[in-house]
Amino acid sequence: EVRLPEDMPDIGNVLGAWGQVVVRGKEWAADTMSVSCGVMAWVLYTPEEGEGVCSIETWLPFSMKWELPDMQQEGKIQASCLLRNIDARSISNRKMMVRATISANGEAWVNGQAYTTFPGELPDDIRLLTASYPVMLPKETGEKAFVLEEQLPARNGPKLKKILHYCLQPEILEQKVMAGKVVFRGNGVLHILYEGEDGRPYCWDYDLPFSQYGDLEGEYDQDTEVSVYPCVTSLDLQTDQEGNLQLKAGVLAQYLLQARSLLTLAEDAYSPVRQLTLTREPLSLPTVLDQTTRVIHAEQSQQTDVQQVVDVSFYPDFGQTYRTEEGLQQNLPGQFQVLYYTPEGELSAMQSRWEGEWNFNTARENPVSISVMPQGKPQAVAGAGVINLRGDVAVNATVSSGNAMEMLTGLEMGEAEKPDPDRPSLILCRKGNRRMWDIAKETGSTVEKIMEANRLTEEPAEDRILLIPVV
Repeated sequence: EVRLPEDMPDIGNVLGAWGQVVVRGKEWAADTMSVSCGVMAWVLYTPEEGEGVCSIETWLPFSMKWELPDMQQEGKIQASCLLRNIDARSISNRKMMVRATISANGEAWVNGQAYTTFPGELPDDIRLLTASYPVMLPKETGEKAFVLEEQLPARNGPKLKKILHYCLQPEILEQKVMAGKVVFRGNGVLHILYEGEDGRPYCWDYDLPFSQYGDLEGEYDQDTEVSVYPCVTSLDLQTDQEGNLQLKAGVLAQYLLQARSLLTLAEDAYSPVRQLTLTREPLSLPTVLDQTTRVIHAEQSQQTDVQQVVDVSFYPDFGQTYRTEEGLQQNLPGQFQVLYYTPEGELSAMQSRWEGEWNFNTARENPVSISVMPQGKPQAVAGAGVINLRGDVAVNATVSSGNAMEMLTGLEMGEAEKPDPDRPSLILCRKGNRRMWDIAKETGSTVEKIMEANRLTEEPAEDRILLIPVV
């Protein structure tokens, strides 16, 4: 609830609310991690008596907490927040209710080691099944805090009388690893709605390019992939008598380094002439199989008589995720908010709901995490009783390994027996997707001898009749 100061006029009509998420701090405890944040919120309303537009600013604090497994070491926290929706309504002529919906994503990272085993020298009769997996493994996380401090000249248009609301959207345009550093450049999109000397609202937009680097703990080659996620930690905008602006904003760039590796594991072993006792263990790693980012264009048309568009905002949201035969379908809802003048010259606001989707091909057993972030500047074009809206949203999908990989960790060998020279060869039909490895292991043969006897260079077709030489 927000109560109006005594020097502000009574509420006539609430036009809408705008907001900026600010991440204030992160804390790691023994069994929890928490992130303290808030929403800088502005509510625009027309007064009950008089003309013009009024703006009241408020702060909506919130915190998020996640439980962690028991750990002896402290790790690093990466967090991002998405403002999904913000609205306001009047409770009385001196009080209003402001409500914001936020999604927060938190990741806890700790250093860890995983060990693989591989058999040493083995007798010639033992056959070993190995498999190689191209995986992407996390190597290092960190963050770089920096400040955007800019003197911004007034733009063309009516002179600024009062700021009504503003927001900063930092975007990363390029990121890479160079000589023990993570290097990135980006742009901060600063959007300002202000009241001019004529009492009408107007917009200014500024692009604030930045380049930064952060020191890494390890040494990595340039093929190492890095992902940088920025968030706003503070935001302050002041004006002088000439209408010029002084911006001071804190930005926290959180980064994750990942490297591609070829992981080779011993998965199985057998011998046609001796008994083997095998020990297997799962190898659990935070492996990323695939990662992709796609920009979705949100476009919407609304039947509305508009004389002039003043301001437009777009808030993407998280929707339902569905498994399909091809992989994954992600619903992508969003909401446009438009401030405009009607043909009668009245200042009004409207909200328009958008529904989109994104289809992503992946195996059904692999878990997929989805994140969405607004990108660029939304647009609104009005004409002939219709207003056309457009906003862009960047969707990132990360596919992880759904199953732990099995590896051979122990092998006990019995005494080798002499093969029976009178044992006849076999004739079998390959059914289903049985591998030649499985056929050889079950029949006491070897893959090499089966391929040689049947003149094969690859796995045989289904229902192929095979001659199985017995060792």
